Amino acid sequence: MIDKKLTKIENKIIEVREQKVILDNDVAEIYGVGTKDINRAVKNNRKKFPEGYVFSLSQEEKLEVVKNFHHLEKIKFSPQLPKAFTEKGLYMLATILKSPMAT
Repeated sequence: MIDKKLTKIENKIIEVREQKVILDNDVAEIYGVGTKDINRAVKNNRKKFPEGYVFSLSQEEKLEVVKNFHHLEKIKFSPQLPKAFTEKGLYMLATILKSPMAT
């Protein structure tokens, strides 16, 4: 069971700007919350996410990841640019979210 969960998480790790990241909608799925909850947590706790923890993709980067990663097709028509979380950003987010999975 744990191996399946780890494999599922590993499959969501992508490389953007030469960094390994997980996009906000995948983080939401992993942590069992909505993408809006993820983005609200970041917005309401900006000081906890210094440079290098989280960044927004550009429109070009968004199109590139949608093209290259089949599981990200669901963000293709979203008007929002996804946020990319580095490992440090994921740890910080887990300390803020109130979901059992994040804990």
